[in-house]
Amino acid sequence: MRRLGLLCCAFMLVACEKPKEQPAADTTAAMAPAPAPEPAAAAPISLADLAGKWTMRTMPQDADTTLVTYELVAGPDSAHWVMNFPKRKPVPVHVRASGDSLITEAGPYESVLRKGIQVKTNGVLRLQDGKLVGTTVAHYATTGSDTVRNLRTEGTRKQ
Repeated sequence: MRRLGLLCCAFMLVACEKPKEQPAADTTAAMAPAPAPEPAAAAPISLADLAGKWTMRTMPQDADTTLVTYELVAGPDSAHWVMNFPKRKPVPVHVRASGDSLITEAGPYESVLRKGIQVKTNGVLRLQDGKLVGTTVAHYATTGSDTVRNLRTEGTRKQ
C-alpha cells in the first residue's frame, strides 16, 4: 500500500509539473525591415566626357574664400591637359582616371599663393552634379613647417 501511495504521489508530481518553456522563436529576422539596398556605385569617370574648358577655383578646406581661380583645359585623353593661370605660361597637368575619380599631378611651377616658391600639386576630383569637386594637396619646395597645404577644388564647365 505504501508503494501504491508513493507511486500515486510520483504520478501526480509528474502530471502537475509545468511544461518546460520552449525557447522563444527568433522573430527578429521576420519582424526587422528589409535592409536598404546598396547605393548604386558611381559611374566610372571618362577623360573624354571631361574634355573642354573648366573654370576652377581653389579654397581652404574649412572656408569658401576663393584663393586661386584658373582655367583647366581638359583634352580628350591624358596627354592634353593644362592649367592656365592669369598672366602665366600654361602648366601641364598629368591626369588619370580611376573608377569615379580623376587623379591630377602638376608641377613643379611657381606658386600663385606663395610668390617665388615652387610647388607641386596632387588632386583627386569627382564629377558631382555637373561640377568637378575634390581636394588638392600643394607641396612647396621650401624648408620649415609650412611645406604642405590641403585645399578644396571646385570647377564648372565653361559654355
